Amino acid sequence: MRTHHTAVPAVTAAALLALTACNPQSSDTGRPAVSGTPAPGAPAPAGSAPAAKTATLPGFVGKGLQTAQDEAQAAGFALLKSHDALGRDRLQALDRNWKVCSQTPAAGANVDTGTTVDFGAVKLEESCPAADAPAPKPAGSSMPDFVGQGMKAVRGALPSNASITVKDALQGRMVLQESNWKVCSQDPKPGTALTGQPVAFTVAKTEESCP
Repeated sequence: MRTHHTAVPAVTAAALLALTACNPQSSDTGRPAVSGTPAPGAPAPAGSAPAAKTATLPGFVGKGLQTAQDEAQAAGFALLKSHDALGRDRLQALDRNWKVCSQTPAAGANVDTGTTVDFGAVKLEESCPAADAPAPKPAGSSMPDFVGQGMKAVRGALPSNASITVKDALQGRMVLQESNWKVCSQDPKPGTALTGQPVAFTVAKTEESCP
């Protein structure tokens, strides 16, 4: 009885080896390679978003505005802004003359350092309100009630093309810095349809009583 041996041609074996080497779905471990999945410990792919950094945001209420801004930056918070806590739309042109009444977000741990910190502030000689005064309601199709609100903020709530006149209700003084004045009366009256007609106000200094 003879035993027959079947020989594999050398060229066939070479072809198989070549196919195995060129197959991108195989790996040295014998497991399929997963496209786009980085190996453990490999650096993140280019263009991926960096992980957010967090830090403890201190409490700044009661501090001078300039001091609060310096300390916030030292704690890692670079995006800062401030607003008039009395709702008069005044600019904090000289930060050392203002103090912090409120801050958003509140003090706490694990705050994203990319968060904008907003300080509500008043001048040093002023008292902080119990809560930030709301901005005047923007005028739409009808005239809002602006009596008692800061004239500068009121002007910002009206259409940019509105014709506006402002007069001192007490002494005929020139109204040069509207952020220091409040509305005593208005024409048209609240609720009147706004159709492009001129708007007129009488005002008094913020600390004065309207007639």
